[in-house]
Amino acid sequence: MIRATQVKGQHRFTETPADTIVLDFDDRHRRRMAMTGTRGLEFLLDLENAVALRGGDALVLEDGRLVEVVAAPEPLLEIRGHDPHHLIRVAWHLGNRHLPTQLMAKGLRIRRDHVIEAMVKGLGARVIEIEAPFDPEGGAYADAGHAHGHDEHAHHDHGHDHHDHGHHHDHHGHDHAAHDHGHDHHHRDEHCDHPDHHHGHNHAHDHK
Repeated sequence: MIRATQVKGQHRFTETPADTIVLDFDDRHRRRMAMTGTRGLEFLLDLENAVALRGGDALVLEDGRLVEVVAAPEPLLEIRGHDPHHLIRVAWHLGNRHLPTQLMAKGLRIRRDHVIEAMVKGLGARVIEIEAPFDPEGGAYADAGHAHGHDEHAHHDHGHDHHDHGHHHDHHGHDHAAHDHGHDHHHRDEHCDHPDHHHGHNHAHDHK
């Protein structure tokens, strides 16, 4: 099986990728894992270290071909505050619980969690259920050697809709400042090394 041994962060595609791999947040932080693209290309992700992949990245195969990474939409909560000060207060409470949090220009995004939803509503925040790619603050998950520079992201807008996967990369402005310390509160499974874990575009994951 051909291997993917390198990552080009937020790659600007000037050629058609050999295939596309659609991954949720958990599966975008891996080191070694068997993958199957949306068009059937089977390959082995085999990196020296686990890397936090983002939508728009390119996995480089041994023969030089590229596989595009697409961030899969997930069930999320978007949290809105009355004003920036109120939103900062809510962010502090999320950070105090070590929840992976995506900072938006006008709100916060977390994975759906009824307990946390009740907490933030109790703080007076408005909560909206959405489906969107989850791209939380890098924090403890960021790989210092990765080309993204996760802690310095400002705005990603990868609206290229070439290929047949039909996914729009909706990376909103990130005002990165929240806490993301690797706590696995209900949802977070930090899988980094599952060589026998196969993925297709239907996301029939078998997390361990």
